[in-house]
Amino acid sequence: MMAAREILPFAPLLGLLVWAAVVDLRSRRIPNWMTGALVASGLAQSGLAFWSLSSGPAWAGLGGGFGLTFILFALGGMGGGDVKLFAGIGAWVGPMRVVEIFAAEAVIGMLIVLAHAMRRRRVGTLMRNSAVLVMNAAVSGDPSCPEESEDARGRRLPYAVPALMATVGVLVLGWRFL
Repeated sequence: MMAAREILPFAPLLGLLVWAAVVDLRSRRIPNWMTGALVASGLAQSGLAFWSLSSGPAWAGLGGGFGLTFILFALGGMGGGDVKLFAGIGAWVGPMRVVEIFAAEAVIGMLIVLAHAMRRRRVGTLMRNSAVLVMNAAVSGDPSCPEESEDARGRRLPYAVPALMATVGVLVLGWRFL
C-alpha cells in the first residue's frame, strides 16, 4: 500500500476517474471533454519537476493504453470513450503500470459481468453466448462482436467503473498483476 504522499500526485487522476465512473454508470458514455482532460493532465503532469514520470514514459503509457483497448474497440467489444479513458490513464501512469491496470481491469470486469449474470439468473445465457462468439471466431476467422440491439446497449458494462477499481487497486493498494 502506498503512503499518502505517494498517492497525492495521483489525486487528479483518481478524481477524474471517479467522475467518469459516475457519468458512465448514468449514461453509458464518457464525454470527450472528460477523456481529453484526463489525457492532457496526464501529459502535463509529466513536465512537473516533482513528478517521477517524465514525458517519454507518459507518451508511451498513452500509446500503450490506447493500443490495448483499441483492439477491443475494433472488435466491437467497447466504445471509443473507453479507449480514450484508458489512454488518459496510461498518460498518468506510464507503460508498465497501464498494462498492470489493464490486466486488473479485465479480471474486475469479468467478475462484475459474472455477478450481474448470477443476480439475474442468466449465467447459462452468458456462457452460451460467449461460446457462440468463440466458435464464430474459430470457424469464420471473424473475432468481431455482432451489432447490439438498443436494449443490449443499456446493459453494457460501464467500463469506467472497473477501470477506476483497477487503478485504485494497482496504485493505492499495490496489487501486482505482472
